[in-house]
Amino acid sequence: MDPSLFELIPAWNLLFLPLGVVVGVVAGLFGIGGGVVMVPVMTTLFLSHGFDADRALHLALGSSMAIIIPTAISALREHQRQRGVLWIVVLRLAPAVVIGSLLAPLFATALPPLALAIFFILFISVVALQLLLQIKPQGSHPLPGHWGMSGAGLVIGVISSLVAIGGGTLTVPFLIRCRVDLRRAIATSAAVGVVIASAGTVGYISAGWAVTDAEALTLGYLYIPAVILTAVTSVLTAPWGARLAHSLPLLALRRLFAALLLLLGLKMLYTLSVV
Repeated sequence: MDPSLFELIPAWNLLFLPLGVVVGVVAGLFGIGGGVVMVPVMTTLFLSHGFDADRALHLALGSSMAIIIPTAISALREHQRQRGVLWIVVLRLAPAVVIGSLLAPLFATALPPLALAIFFILFISVVALQLLLQIKPQGSHPLPGHWGMSGAGLVIGVISSLVAIGGGTLTVPFLIRCRVDLRRAIATSAAVGVVIASAGTVGYISAGWAVTDAEALTLGYLYIPAVILTAVTSVLTAPWGARLAHSLPLLALRRLFAALLLLLGLKMLYTLSVV
């Protein structure tokens, strides 16, 4: 790689390496998308280093979406080895998921950053509540028909891309309610996550194409150093989190992590409200 590229990357970007460590462990430990951690941390980092307030949150969302791709692919390969993926369900959800994931960045860029931040905080508050209360959906309905699956896929795609998650927080409960076994629901969600992350990344690149700045190392609403550096360490540490899940007191950890999510979200909201 050209050494001059490293000279272009500001030193503070090295903070994305430890962020990736945390994101990987959290993803493996709790089985949730790293976007709930990455978005508030990246937003704060971008704002504290002179990024425009109107772009900081969008860059955090787009970059987080791109980082999910290698993590989701890694998880999918393992689930496929175990033959847990219901590919027929993936194929039925995928078209609407793609449409929703591509449309969401357009919605995101049309919203004021503060309004988008409030939506993000409401979402991670629901995630935190699920962690605290250990809410588990019960299977009560069979998988719906074409239009029902399309509607579910559209909602999963839009919300997942809006808050930069791989979709497991939405896809897994939906499939469990449709009487899909938990392990197969998680495996199938990993495949859907690849679709969401890929389409969402394309959406954030397209939505921000007009503001791409090679000197600032952005591609649409992706900040390239954040994507590369965070992904490198998150992929390496995700297996650590998965192993820790079998040896640590998860109830106490869930409570601690839920509180951390809320604090990160409130910090992001405060930072955006004062700039």
